Amino acid sequence: MLVEMRKSRVLKKLRAGEIALSTKINLTDPVSVELAALSGFDCVWLDMEHIPCDWDDICNMIRTAKMYDMDAMVRVAKGSYSDLIRPFEADATGIIYPHLMSFEEAKKVVYFTKFHPVGRRPIDGGNADGKYCQLDIKDYIRQANQERFVVVQVEDPEILPDLNRIAQLDGIDIIFFGPGDFSQGIGAPGDFENPQLTKTRMRVADICRKYHKFCSTPASPSTVKEYIKMGYNFLNIGADVIGLGIYWKNLIEETKKILK
Repeated sequence: MLVEMRKSRVLKKLRAGEIALSTKINLTDPVSVELAALSGFDCVWLDMEHIPCDWDDICNMIRTAKMYDMDAMVRVAKGSYSDLIRPFEADATGIIYPHLMSFEEAKKVVYFTKFHPVGRRPIDGGNADGKYCQLDIKDYIRQANQERFVVVQVEDPEILPDLNRIAQLDGIDIIFFGPGDFSQGIGAPGDFENPQLTKTRMRVADICRKYHKFCSTPASPSTVKEYIKMGYNFLNIGADVIGLGIYWKNLIEETKKILK
């Protein structure tokens, strides 16, 4: 029987010239992941940079995503190389590397997250992504390089001089523009209409197009068409906590009106 790694739904869409959609999961309950899958998202964004979750939480949420053939990408904590590859070992489809600050740092990310001939990611194969040693080691290496993606976040102005070189690196699959921290980095926290931020968002898209990289950023229904026109093709729409918060707020307000 042929044993294969699960193919990435996001990469399949992006390689076909289509738009892929993700949503952010802040809660650590796999039910949030399941609801996102039932809603039709291609991917869930799990977070180990900001969210106080543990590896059991992450593994269970990845398994839930896989039940629905939905991708799971994990924003990693910046630490040792093990922090970068453990989500892959748990069979996450992608990782997001936050606050990339230099070309040299980008090269290290590739070195530790891609197998030969692109990088030197440590080989195991005995975990979920390698089908617990049921996947031939050569096939495992080839399929992991082909069906798993690395996203780097551009969210600091200091990285901009290196951006062209970073976009030319084999092994960086997707470049993500993060407006929140970028607004803080330019001294205008929360000012998402700032001209410098708008200019950088467009610059990231232009560089991705020039070097044939996929391009990602947060969006909303009101900005989707604008960002797609710029060149963004992997968009994150909303978060579980936002949806739940809006629902409960509206629910209590409507109820209070009735009670009056």
